Amino acid sequence: MNQFVKGLSILGLSLVLPLAAHASEPDLGKGAKVFKKCAACHTLADGEANKIGPNLFGMFERGVASLEDFNFSDGMTTRAAEIGTWDDASLAEYLTKPRDYVPGTNMSFVGLRKEKDRVNLIAYLRQETGAAVAEPEATEEPAAE
Repeated sequence: MNQFVKGLSILGLSLVLPLAAHASEPDLGKGAKVFKKCAACHTLADGEANKIGPNLFGMFERGVASLEDFNFSDGMTTRAAEIGTWDDASLAEYLTKPRDYVPGTNMSFVGLRKEKDRVNLIAYLRQETGAAVAEPEATEEPAAE
């Protein structure tokens, strides 16, 4: 490979890699727009009333289908023990096609086909429901001798 082509390849990578890294970050503004689809049935703030669906405040800290003042579907209560607590992966799978992930759910929403919409919505939900931001798992460093 000649130096000119090699230089163009390196230049191209140096321009594309920062864009790719930035593109993977969630956009909370876009997540808020996606949530507008959810707002007809769900509230987010602590102490707000349930609607057709449960209030989502604290959803990442409590067990699935464990909100005491909401009557969850049999499908959701049956699947709740298996899911445990919502995390980004399980919520993303649920939001893709709720009725496939939780057969018998009362949620009539068909799902979010675009992965970016799910990523943005989950980041927005974490922010608005009092959840900690999901951190990548830390690896332990070996002790220095």
